Amino acid sequence: MPPLSPPSSEIDERIGKKTKLLLITLLLATGVVFFLTSIIHTALTNRQIPKLVISDTDRALHGQILSKEGFRLVFSQKLYKAMVNTKNIDPDKKELFIRLFSIYSGIDQKSIRKRLRAKGNVVLSYSIDANRAKYLKELARKLRLLKVFIPYKDRNGRIIKYGLSLTESGESRIFSYRDLLTPVLGFIRKYEDEGFTRPAGVKGLEKYYRRELMPIQNGIVKGERDIGNTIILDGDSYVKPAIDGMTLRLNITIGLQKAVETLLDRAKEELRAKEAIACIMEAETGKIVALASSNRYDPSNIRRSDYDSLNVSAVEYTYEPGSVIKPITFALLLKEHKVNPFDIVRTYGGRYKLGRKVITDEHKEEWMSAENVIVYSSNIGIAQLAQRLDAVDFTEGFREFGFLQKTGIDLPYEHTGIMPHVTQMRSEIYKATVGYGYGMRATLMQLVRAYNVFNNRGRLVEPRIVSQIIDPFGKKYPVSQSLDTKQVIPQATAAKMMYILEKVVKKGTGTKAYTPGLRIGGKTGTAHIASKGGYANLYNSSFIGFANDKEHRFTIGVLIREPKKKYHYFASMSAVPVFKQIVDILVDQGELKPDPSIR
Repeated sequence: MPPLSPPSSEIDERIGKKTKLLLITLLLATGVVFFLTSIIHTALTNRQIPKLVISDTDRALHGQILSKEGFRLVFSQKLYKAMVNTKNIDPDKKELFIRLFSIYSGIDQKSIRKRLRAKGNVVLSYSIDANRAKYLKELARKLRLLKVFIPYKDRNGRIIKYGLSLTESGESRIFSYRDLLTPVLGFIRKYEDEGFTRPAGVKGLEKYYRRELMPIQNGIVKGERDIGNTIILDGDSYVKPAIDGMTLRLNITIGLQKAVETLLDRAKEELRAKEAIACIMEAETGKIVALASSNRYDPSNIRRSDYDSLNVSAVEYTYEPGSVIKPITFALLLKEHKVNPFDIVRTYGGRYKLGRKVITDEHKEEWMSAENVIVYSSNIGIAQLAQRLDAVDFTEGFREFGFLQKTGIDLPYEHTGIMPHVTQMRSEIYKATVGYGYGMRATLMQLVRAYNVFNNRGRLVEPRIVSQIIDPFGKKYPVSQSLDTKQVIPQATAAKMMYILEKVVKKGTGTKAYTPGLRIGGKTGTAHIASKGGYANLYNSSFIGFANDKEHRFTIGVLIREPKKKYHYFASMSAVPVFKQIVDILVDQGELKPDPSIR
């Protein structure tokens, strides 16, 4: 008898149980997959959960530049970026936020309101200084207590709780006295360093000492945070201090520099000149105690009209110096024993033909002593005396006086000047013209350094603007100078040149520089400016000399570029009076003390 089949109802019941079991299994599997997916997503996704251990970078700043007295000429301060998420601001308290932020930041309410029109994270300012940043951080705390900021959910359902945040955005270079000592201090450009704006020196001392001024080490603070997201400083925290760049201390005082700049501003205006420049150097040490120009600018706000003033003309502008070169030529003749100051030189009544070139003098003398060729600035006399030097002695002699090379001053982009090649110097014409300062080019700094040889017993020194470099821990390092202070001419020759240059001031072309009670000497130079293969009706007027009392010796150079006031292109009418006023300033400030016994 065949087996009986189960009834259809029992079969349906069994199928239903299997289906339910399968569904339950699928649901459990789906739940497990979802759970694992959530765990993986949570592990791999930034969930905006504050870290227990956080770190903060304290960026170091560039070093300072100080005057001789210790006043801060240039320094750096941090700038902060103020940011807020507009979605976190309670709409009912938006005006309260605007008013308070305006008071604390100094930014007008209209500008803040305009920025807050944007949605999301908004930068209110990139240039909050350190003091305001401190107060704004306190304001941020108060605004949280006042519930000005409210949380909101983003598209992913995350709760966002941001308020007012302040982060370091850059470094601002502050020039405390605006245009004082420019362009010597120089100026900076800005660049980005990992989101932080840094200054970089482009000209002047900022460029020359850029490595010394650069920050040494950024600081780092790392540790556990408290409830206010502030790092807890305890035995487990890590602190590496920020170390700022080196500090430069100059040989220049603010008082003397400012007085000379004011004088040059006035001279430029009165003489209708392109520029007036002056340099004062301590004879024995080479310290530059003032280096000034009438053409200055505010390094914090350079305009297109300032572009011509960005260069330090004392070291970057070369020109044919004219008669101020005559004492250099004469000193070489004395050194080589090829002239005696009392030799008689024929000057042909002020007109002399050398080859096809006609040389003229202002003084129409028939004869002069050799020293009076310098005293009364005879082109004819020095043109003839220069023939006694051979080409090698002439060229090498100028090189030993510091021409055709950099002076070594601590400024970038210094020019070396130009002089004919030794083979050209075999020509009578070249010897004559170079002998009285044409056919060659030099900078004012080269001329001051060369004249300083006379005022420093025949020795050549290297000029220096910076006296010390001070590290962040206060240790001072004197700025090194070249030890090659060679004897260019014998002391006896330097003494003879000093006497002749003093005679120039007492009797010759520099009488307006005379100051009783001081040893004053120097030489005028009025030189045509070359233009398009010839010479324009424009002049550069120079006076290079010295001013000494019984204890102090200063070598001073003055250059007036293109004076246009009628008859004042002569150095005796322009550069010499400025030199005299500089000496008066040195006396007024106690740098020089006239003595009646000095005649």
